[in-house]
Amino acid sequence: MKISAFMKRHFRHFNAAVCVDAAEGWIQLLNDGGKMFVTLAGAMSTAELGLSLAELIRTDKVHGISCTGANLEEDIFNLVAHTHYKRVPGYRSLTPKDEFELYEKGMNRVTDTCIPEEEAIRRIEHQLLKQWQKAEHENKRYFPYEYLYQLIREKSLEAYYEIDPKDSWLLAACEKNLPIFTPGWEDSTTANIFVAHVIAGDLKRFDTVKSGAEQMAALATWYLEVSKNHPIGFFQIGGGIAGDFPICVVPMIRQDLRQDCRLWGYFCQISDSTTSFGSYSGATPSEKISWGKLSQETPSFIIESDATIVAPLIFQYIVDEMNA
Repeated sequence: MKISAFMKRHFRHFNAAVCVDAAEGWIQLLNDGGKMFVTLAGAMSTAELGLSLAELIRTDKVHGISCTGANLEEDIFNLVAHTHYKRVPGYRSLTPKDEFELYEKGMNRVTDTCIPEEEAIRRIEHQLLKQWQKAEHENKRYFPYEYLYQLIREKSLEAYYEIDPKDSWLLAACEKNLPIFTPGWEDSTTANIFVAHVIAGDLKRFDTVKSGAEQMAALATWYLEVSKNHPIGFFQIGGGIAGDFPICVVPMIRQDLRQDCRLWGYFCQISDSTTSFGSYSGATPSEKISWGKLSQETPSFIIESDATIVAPLIFQYIVDEMNA
């Protein structure tokens, strides 16, 4: 039985039913000529969301992405160092001594998964430093994702691939040349490395990597261009800056730039955050209407659950139904 058929039969009520409704809404948006924008918070890349997200990207079901710097880098960490990762099933009962032993081994823990310092982080550091220095020498500036696209396209890391490339959402995004916005990139491992190299003198300037404000301007340009002919949906995984930053592009364009544009044409958020009015991450979609982000008619869905369980089901539902 296909996942979509299973869900139609068994996911009939409550959060389960909303999963089906949200998937059907996504399909309807695309069938009506719309585009989908996906946001990734939390440790979705280390949770290997690429296993399901990459297929959606490759089959043109996703058209733009906003993610934390951690999600941007951790997909490529997994790509080049997967066999060196360590899973810790009993992570809830680890003692401070256990955690220190992981630290001494260079195993950076994310819930039940440890990212290997040398094989993942330092391997990417050496290659990225070359890209940053090259850009600085040529007096060029790029967004964070563009540096990773350069590594992928130059095949600088191909010899280190340890998973099937089709399971990397970043590789799929690179193939499709999707724009990836990383608000708050400074709060990531590769950004910390970048800053350290500037302080150490290996790099001379901070502005070799384009800023968050420039990312908002680029997002506005992208949104205005795409929304001329297509409604754009917003599928948010988790809360935080990955979602809060890009959804604000619409009121920015309409209220600050004073230029007309469509509101978001679909909204869904998967979050285990308790619904709370006044909370950007936990507010219901209706609160976004007063901010000029959604309309009264925007199809909107809130799924209160663990995104590592729910998102792959929704993604596969869409693949099953649209690629049949």
